[in-house]
Amino acid sequence: MLDKNGIAKRIAREVKDGYYVNLGIGIPTLVANFVRSDISVEFQSENGVLGMGPFPYEGEEDPDIINAGKQTITTLPGASFFDSATSFGMIRGQHVDLTILGAMEVAENGDIANWKIPGKMVKGMGGAMDLVASAENIIVAMMHTNKAGKSKLLKRCTLPLTGVGCVKKIVTNLAVLEVTDQGFKLLERAPGISLEAIKEATEGILIVQDEVPEMEI
Repeated sequence: MLDKNGIAKRIAREVKDGYYVNLGIGIPTLVANFVRSDISVEFQSENGVLGMGPFPYEGEEDPDIINAGKQTITTLPGASFFDSATSFGMIRGQHVDLTILGAMEVAENGDIANWKIPGKMVKGMGGAMDLVASAENIIVAMMHTNKAGKSKLLKRCTLPLTGVGCVKKIVTNLAVLEVTDQGFKLLERAPGISLEAIKEATEGILIVQDEVPEMEI
C-alpha cells in the first residue's frame, strides 16, 4: 500500500498545466513536492499565499513563510502574499481550478467530514467550508481505514459534515476512486493491493467494472 508521499505523488498526476490549486492541511500539502517540472502550476494557500513551492530543506526554513497549516514553505519566483479577504475572494469567486483536501470520512454520495471529532476541542471549521462550498473539482487525500482498521469510505458520514455531495475523486493508500451517483467507482489499485482487500476496507457501495489496473506513480 502507499504511504502519505505515495498518495501525494499519485494526486500530483491530476494537476494540469495552468491550474490554480488549493492544498488543504495534511497529506495535500505534500502534492507540491511531486508536480511535474515541465508544467506551470500556481499553488494557493488560504492564509494568503499564491505561488507556493515544495517544502524547504532542513536548515533552510523561513518561519515567516508558512501555509494554512502553519508549516514552513518555499515560494516560487513571482509568488505573492495578500490578506485572507483576498484569498477567500479567490476561493468564493471560483478562481481555483482544483482543491485537494484531507478527510476523516467520505460518504458514497460525496459528502465529506474533515473538521471536527465530537468531544475534541477545535477552534472552528476554518476555510474548509468555503472550499467545499465553492470548489467544483475536489480530490480527497486520505487513508482508506482508521487506526482501528474501520473504513473511512462510508455509506453515510458519522462525523459532522463539512460539505454535501462535493467530492469528485478520492486517492487513498489502497486505491483511486471516483464518486458517482451509484457509489465509489474503483479506478485503480495501489501496487500489490488486491481487489478483495479494497472491498473489505470499503463500507460504502464499491463499483468494479472490468479489470482494475494498478496505479502508476
